Amino acid sequence: MDNASYTALTRQNGLANELRIVANNIANAATTGYKAEGMIFSEHVTNLGADDPSLSMATARVRDTVMTQGALNQTGGTFDVAIEGDGFFLILTPSGERLTRAGSFTPNGQGDLVTADGHPVLDAGGAPLFVPQGVGPVAIAPDGTISAAGQPVGQLGVVVPNDPTQLTREGGVTFVAPGGTIPAPEARVLQGFLEASNVNPVLQIARMIEVQRAYELGQNFLQQEDERIRGVIQAMNR
Repeated sequence: MDNASYTALTRQNGLANELRIVANNIANAATTGYKAEGMIFSEHVTNLGADDPSLSMATARVRDTVMTQGALNQTGGTFDVAIEGDGFFLILTPSGERLTRAGSFTPNGQGDLVTADGHPVLDAGGAPLFVPQGVGPVAIAPDGTISAAGQPVGQLGVVVPNDPTQLTREGGVTFVAPGGTIPAPEARVLQGFLEASNVNPVLQIARMIEVQRAYELGQNFLQQEDERIRGVIQAMNR
């Protein structure tokens, strides 16, 4: 395979990766707390020698998460909470502590506050939150303090990563911060609201069309290259 084909294949691989990411964004356009992803392309240039031009190849292996805040939709749910500003809710999964912006919580049968997937929601100290049931109305203050019948019972853990550059997506709406977390200094918790996905479906569909067209052009180029090489080989064997 010649250099032109290798270059085209690396580009095709990157476009295929981006197409999968865009499709996933569109599928999660209505997912609470979802953050859109993008693909970062990088160029690698290799010197082939004094008598040959350099070879440039594009790779797309870095996924970039767009952390802009989604719209805050009022639901009126007692345990629906959204964060206004930077910050994440702290939750506990089987893999350890994780971060999320999806604040659709509910007490389980034991009174522990859990996510939609059943993962415990943690307080500011990293302990599971317990909300007593049947003792009166539950209120959640802007600093995350939970009160039942006017008495504080806990505080939602709202944190930011120590090193934002190390924050990586683990699942659809969960993130892991390898460098640890600290309390979010300016975050504001809103009770009765949920943060919508920050995906713009119109822009994502437009990008999908662009990527598909670019991929088709690459396929056409590879097909033409294949036909050219076959023609050269046939001509040499006559």
